[in-house]
Amino acid sequence: MGRLCLHAHQHQGPVQGTVGPYPRLRPLVYAGARYRDPRAWRGRRIRRRRAGGGRVSGPQYRLPAHALTGGRIDRDRPLGFSFNGERFTGYAGDTLASALLAYGSFPLARGFKYHRPRGIFGTGAEEPNALVQLETGGRSQPNLRATQIELYGGLTASSVNAWPSVEFDLMRVNDWLSPIFPSGFYYKTFMGAGIGAGRWWRLFEPFIRRAAGFGRAPAAPDPDRYERMNAHCDVLVVGGGPAGLSAALAAANRGSRVILADEQAEPGGDLLAGDRSIDDAPAMDWVAAALGKLDAAPDVTVLRRTAVAGLYDDNFATAVESVGERFGPGAPEHLPRLRLWRIRARRIVLATGAHERPYAFANNDTPGVMLGNAIRHYAGRYAVAPGRQAVLGTNNDSAYRTALLLAQAGLAVTLADARETPPAALADAARNAGVAVEAGCVVSAVVGGRRVRGAKVGRVLPDGEISGAPRAVEADLVGVSGGWNPALHLASHRGAKPVWNEAQACFAPADLTALGVGAAGAAAGAEILADCLEQGYAAGRDAARAAGRTKRTRKPALKTDDGAAGAPIRPLWAVAERRSGGIGGKAFVDLQNDVTVKDVALAARENYRSVEHLKRYTTLGMGTDQGKTANVTGLALMGMETGRPPDAVGTTTFRPPYTPVPFGALAGRDRGALFDPVRETPMFDWHEANGAVFEDVGQWKRPYAYRRGGEALEAAIDREVRAVRNAAGVMDASTLGKIDLKGPDVVTLLNRVYTNDWETLKVGRARYGLMCHEDGMIFDDGVTARLADDHYLMTTTTGNAATVLGWLEMWLQTEWPELRVFATSVTEAYATATVAGPEARRLVSGLDSDIDWSDEAFPHMAVRTGTVLGAPARVFRVSFSGEASWEINVPAHCGPALWQALIDGGATPYGTEAMHVLRAEKGFIIVGQETDGTVTPHDLGMGWAVSKRKDFIGKRSYKRPDTARPDRKHLVGLLPLDSSTVLPEGGQIVNDPAQEPPVTMLGHVTSSYKSPSLDGGFALALLKNGRNRMGDTVHVLRLDEGADPARVVAPAFYDRDGGRMRG
Repeated sequence: MGRLCLHAHQHQGPVQGTVGPYPRLRPLVYAGARYRDPRAWRGRRIRRRRAGGGRVSGPQYRLPAHALTGGRIDRDRPLGFSFNGERFTGYAGDTLASALLAYGSFPLARGFKYHRPRGIFGTGAEEPNALVQLETGGRSQPNLRATQIELYGGLTASSVNAWPSVEFDLMRVNDWLSPIFPSGFYYKTFMGAGIGAGRWWRLFEPFIRRAAGFGRAPAAPDPDRYERMNAHCDVLVVGGGPAGLSAALAAANRGSRVILADEQAEPGGDLLAGDRSIDDAPAMDWVAAALGKLDAAPDVTVLRRTAVAGLYDDNFATAVESVGERFGPGAPEHLPRLRLWRIRARRIVLATGAHERPYAFANNDTPGVMLGNAIRHYAGRYAVAPGRQAVLGTNNDSAYRTALLLAQAGLAVTLADARETPPAALADAARNAGVAVEAGCVVSAVVGGRRVRGAKVGRVLPDGEISGAPRAVEADLVGVSGGWNPALHLASHRGAKPVWNEAQACFAPADLTALGVGAAGAAAGAEILADCLEQGYAAGRDAARAAGRTKRTRKPALKTDDGAAGAPIRPLWAVAERRSGGIGGKAFVDLQNDVTVKDVALAARENYRSVEHLKRYTTLGMGTDQGKTANVTGLALMGMETGRPPDAVGTTTFRPPYTPVPFGALAGRDRGALFDPVRETPMFDWHEANGAVFEDVGQWKRPYAYRRGGEALEAAIDREVRAVRNAAGVMDASTLGKIDLKGPDVVTLLNRVYTNDWETLKVGRARYGLMCHEDGMIFDDGVTARLADDHYLMTTTTGNAATVLGWLEMWLQTEWPELRVFATSVTEAYATATVAGPEARRLVSGLDSDIDWSDEAFPHMAVRTGTVLGAPARVFRVSFSGEASWEINVPAHCGPALWQALIDGGATPYGTEAMHVLRAEKGFIIVGQETDGTVTPHDLGMGWAVSKRKDFIGKRSYKRPDTARPDRKHLVGLLPLDSSTVLPEGGQIVNDPAQEPPVTMLGHVTSSYKSPSLDGGFALALLKNGRNRMGDTVHVLRLDEGADPARVVAPAFYDRDGGRMRG
C-alpha cells in the first residue's frame, strides 16, 4: 500500500515506505502528538521566486480537502493572479489575503513610519497591515485591504509604501533612526532653538511629506461605472451573522419590508469558520436555510458585499455594494463596479459583530503574528493554516476554538492563557486534542524579523509584570486575542457615547431605542452563539413591532454548541517592551500608523491626555482602519499612565464612513459631462461661432472674451473694454438670476431680506439691494424692480440664483408662512442683452420698439415694459460698467434675433472679463470675490445701503463687538507703484516684506486687472483699517517670495461722480 497515516487528517501525499489505512479508521496517534511527521501534509514543494525578492514555495500551507470540515473555497475553480509581478494560484471563494497566506506568512506590506515588514493580521475591515494597490491604469485602486478583496482570475495587485521593493525597503532606515521620530516629532524634531532654528524643518519637510501615505491615486480616468440607489424599508438589519440573520427572519416573519446588508460575499459572520453547530448540524446549514427563506420572501432584500458606511438622522443610512459579477477581466461592461445605497428605514438593527483586539508585546508586528480568530477563519473558511507550530496568547475563551481547530488541522499548538484559572472544560478539551495549555502565561515577545521564527512565553503577575525569564517556544505562527470590541461605530454616528462594560473590558453601544436603533449579538456584547440568536430574534421582532407590523409569530427554539460557561476575561493591554527576556523591540498598539506603547506613554508625559489630543499627537486610530484593533488598547494604556479607568479616558469621535468609500461611488453617474448640468443661453450658438472663449460661471457657459482671428486673449479683452468706454458694447446677461415675486406682501418680504428700505420704491423704478445671512455677512446682491403694486422682478448673481430662491422659500415656508407671496424662478424664460457705452442710447433707439429711450422718459434705475423687434420686453436701465446701460429682457426664443440686431447696429460683443475690468474701475463689488462670508456692507463702504429705520435679517449682528470694530478690513483700491505690474489676486498684504516671521497679514487682494483706461494695473483689496490708510504704501506678496509695493487709494478709479452712467 506504500504509506501509513498516523493521524486522521494527515495529508496522504507521497511519503516513501509508509502504509495507508482505510480512510475511516481511527488515528493511531492523536493530532497533537509532538513526534508526528511535520511533513505530513506539506505536499510537493514548488520552488519559485518570492513576490518582491527572495524565494517562496508553492501553496504549501493550503490544507487538504479532508483536513477540516471543508472550508468555503471551490477547489474545482482554480484562479491565477499576480502579486508584485509574480504568479500565484488560489481558488474561487478565496480572498487575496487567504490566497497569499497559502504560500506562507511572508512580508507583503511595510509600516507607515518605520517601514518594518508587515504581514496579514486580520480577516476583514479591521486589517491594519495588508494594504495593496489593486490593478493598474484607470482601474487602479489604492489602499485596499487584501482581506476584503475577493479573488478573481487575472487579478493584479502590488504592495504599497515600499521602495524599491517590499522585501528590501530603503526607508527601513527610519526604524534604526526611531529615536528622532517619536510621537509628534513633526512638532519638535528639527525645530529646536538656537542656530538655524526652523531651517532644518524647512529642509526636511518636503521629504517627510513625500514619504507620507501608502498607495498612489491613479492618474488615468476611471473607466468603470457607478450607480446610486434609493430604498425604503421598515427594518434595516446591518450584518449577516447569526444575530443579523435571526433579526431579519424575525422581522420578515412579521410581514416587514426588510433590507439585510452584509459586507461579505457570503453571509454567516463568525459561523463561516465552519466549526460551529446549530441543532446538531453544521451551523452553515442553518445559515443556508435562513438565506433561502429571506431570498424567497417578496419584501426582503439581501444585499451581499454591502458595507453600511454611515448612519445619520432619522434613520438614514448609506451603504456601498460591490457588484460581484463586475470582478475581473471580461466582466460585463454594463454592470457598475459599486452601488451607493441611500436607505431610509423606520427601524434599524445593528448586528455588526465585534472586532478582536490584540495585546501589545515586543515585535508584535512581525509577519506571522495574527489575531487569534483570524487564524481560525483562515483555517476553517479558506483551508489555510499559515504555519506549522502555533503559539496562541489569550486572556479570554475565544482562542480555545482556534486552538482546537488548528490541532485538528495537524499543527502543534501552545496556548498561553493569561488567566490563572482557565475554564476547565475548554482547557481539558484543548489538552485532549494535544494543545499545550499554559495558564497564567502570556506571549511576551516574538523572535524573527521578516517572519516569525519563535516566541517568548512567560508567566504574568497580577500587576502585569513578567515573572522570571520567559522561555523560548518554537513557532512560525503567533495568534493573539486580547478581548473583543463591539463594532459600535454606526451607533456612535448618531452621537451616542459608548458605555464602558467593566465585566467584558470593552466599550458597548449606548441605548438608542428612542432613536429607533437597536443592537444585537456581539455588537451588543453577546459572547455565546445562543445569546446572539436570542438577541437577534428579539431585536428583529421589536423593530418590526415598532414599525407597525403586528403579525404574531412563534419564536424558534435552536440548540447551540456553546457548552459550559467560560471564565471571565482578564484585562490585558500590553507586555512592556523590556519585559521580553532581553529581546527588546517595539510593542505596537496601532499597527498601521506605527504607534507604540512608548508613544502613548510619551503623550501622557507631555500632557496630551485628552483622547482627541492623544489621537492627533500619536496618530492613534487615524489610519484607513480607524483604529478598529488599536483604539481601545491605546485608550486603556493612556488610562494606566494617568491613573484613570477607560470610561474616564473616554473615546474619540466616530465619524462616517465606517470603511473608506471610493469617490466614484459617491459620484455615481454624475461625472464627466454628467458631473453638473451645462446651461447655455439662447445666444450660445452665436457666441461659439464668433470666437468666444467660454468660462464656467455656476452651471452656465459664459463668454469670457471674443477673439478675432489670431488675436491674443489679453488684446481681445483690452479691445472690448475700449469699445464699451468709447462706443457701445453688448453683453449676454441672460445668466443673471431672475425671480418673479407676486403678492400683496412682497414689499414686506423685501424689507426683511434686504438691508435697505423698499417701502418707498415706486412702480417703474428699480433699486439695488444687499442680502445678508443671520450673521450680518453679505451673501448676495442684485437689482429688484417694481413692475406693479404687487409685482416685482428680483435679479440675483448668476451663481446664487438657486440659493437665493431657496433662501426666500425657506423663510416663507418656515418663519413667515403668513406672508402672501409667490416666488417663481424665471431665469431661463428670458434672454437678456446688456447694451453699454456712450453710444448705447443711439444704438437702442434704432431698434424697432415702442419704448421711449430718452433720459427724461427713461432715467437711470428705471424699468420700462413694451415691445422690441415685435417681442414683449422688459428693459432695466442699470449699469455695472459705469456707462449708460440698458438691460433688455425678451422671451428666450427671441434672444438670438435681438442679439443679431444689436450686432448689426454696431455694438461690440464683450465678455465677462471685460465686464470685470469695467466694474472694478468703478469700484463695484462681485459677491464671492470682494466677499467671502466674513464681509459686512460697512466693510465695503456700503453703509448707505443699510437701513437704520427697519429690521432685516442680520441687523442684530452688527451690534456684536467684532462686527462693530473700527479696524476691520475695508474695501480699498490699490495702485502698484510700477504701473505695469498686475498684482496677484489673493496676494497677502503686509507692511514690510522684510520683516522676520511671524509677519502680520493685513488683508488680501480681491480683484486685480490691467486697465486700458487707466493705462496700467489696479486692484481692489480688503485691508485692515483701510479707509484710514489712504495714501499709504503697502506690499503685496507674490508666490515667488517677492513683493510688489502699492499705494492705497479709494476703490473707485473711473468716473467717481457717476455722471457717465446717468447721462
